[in-house]
Amino acid sequence: MTTAFDAIVIGAGQAGPPLAERLTRAGMKVALIERKLFGGTCVNTGCIPTKTLVASAYAAHLARRAADFGVTLGGPVGVDMKAVKARKDAVSGKSRTGVENWVKTMAGCTVYEGHARFESPTEIRVGTELLSAPRIFINVGARATIPDMPGVDAVKFLTNSSMLQLDTLPRHLVIIGGSYIGLEFAQMYRRFGSEITVVEKASRLIQREDEDISAAVKDIFEEEGIAVRLNAECIRFAPQGDNTVVGVDCSEGPPEIVGSDVLLAVGRTPNTADLGLEKAGVETDANGYIVVDDQLRTSAAGIWAMGDCNGRGAFTHTSYNDFEIVAANLLDNDPRRVSDRIQTYGLFVDPPLGRAGMTEMEARKSGRRVFMGMRPMTRVGRAVEKGETLGFMKIMVDADSKEILGAAILGAGGDEAAHCILDVMYAKAPYTTIQRAVHIHPTVSELIPTMLGDLKPLV
Repeated sequence: MTTAFDAIVIGAGQAGPPLAERLTRAGMKVALIERKLFGGTCVNTGCIPTKTLVASAYAAHLARRAADFGVTLGGPVGVDMKAVKARKDAVSGKSRTGVENWVKTMAGCTVYEGHARFESPTEIRVGTELLSAPRIFINVGARATIPDMPGVDAVKFLTNSSMLQLDTLPRHLVIIGGSYIGLEFAQMYRRFGSEITVVEKASRLIQREDEDISAAVKDIFEEEGIAVRLNAECIRFAPQGDNTVVGVDCSEGPPEIVGSDVLLAVGRTPNTADLGLEKAGVETDANGYIVVDDQLRTSAAGIWAMGDCNGRGAFTHTSYNDFEIVAANLLDNDPRRVSDRIQTYGLFVDPPLGRAGMTEMEARKSGRRVFMGMRPMTRVGRAVEKGETLGFMKIMVDADSKEILGAAILGAGGDEAAHCILDVMYAKAPYTTIQRAVHIHPTVSELIPTMLGDLKPLV
């Protein structure tokens, strides 16, 4: 027997539940399917738990620096990892429970817990239940990639998910991958007390960023005692008692590292392989991401894909925006598009990186006449007052249109300050809109107008 719905939503991540709510408010009968944890990556294994850990690590770091602020503590700073994990679990658990209660009490929405698989373009099987609907929305997320590296199957390793289950401190954590996830775990566990080595195949960290950003983050990490190994051409693993030997073959340094634990942080894999997409005629690319158009429609009529599984964002904010785009087109007669989105994200190390629009590299390649302004955080009063002067900010503008092309703020409050730049970019207003604005003193944002008053041609 088939149960008919007006719409089926697969996955209760950042896009699924709000879309289910919009659809039910529009009078539709909706089925929402979740096979594991409500809330998706962000709530359970991503943003919320990791940033909770980052906050605990920052507290430990600041406590160790107490004397810099004239504050005297009674003894050495200790970290209780069981208490750290309990705090993280409480914060994450509250969010997960909130999402679950929301969808399970949503009028017009029926929740199914189990694995969804397509039987046809309009039919989904969940266990013994067969559901049908003319509209199906896929929001199944992604998971940590397990790289095909020699010896990886012979050793114990951690991913971003299993790291969050630790309530003890690794003696020496070797992190494979020098990008966003790996770097956040590296700094937080160094501040908790672990020895840390970051191994990266490329010639620099966070390849997506400009070289000066990569170099500054490397300097910040090494200043905290984090070892960074670049140009690791042939990464391999072998067990050695309770430890793991990681072969790196770097151009500098010992060819092997012996660690107590290994974290694999080399990318994400979409959760699309076992959905039966072929039965629905839904096309995927070579990496398993669902191919979508500018309004998130798949190759099959009546099927949309949102969030990490479509390869068009891989952030919580882009996943939620995917929901907004789908809802706007479907329910509001508002033709919103993915291509209207300006790239923006944060790297939540300390100090954080806030990014909006083009990198300097991209601006140079754009063929435009570009002006750029820079400001070291040592010249930002707020950063000096807080004793957090590492990093810098920079901004690129189109010399002809006066529009802002992109910006990066690596420094105290950079993840928040970047938004005043981003909002002006969305307004397509000239950079002089910010330059002539009066910002609050003392803040990090107040130096953005000053920086824009000192633009120079990018050569």
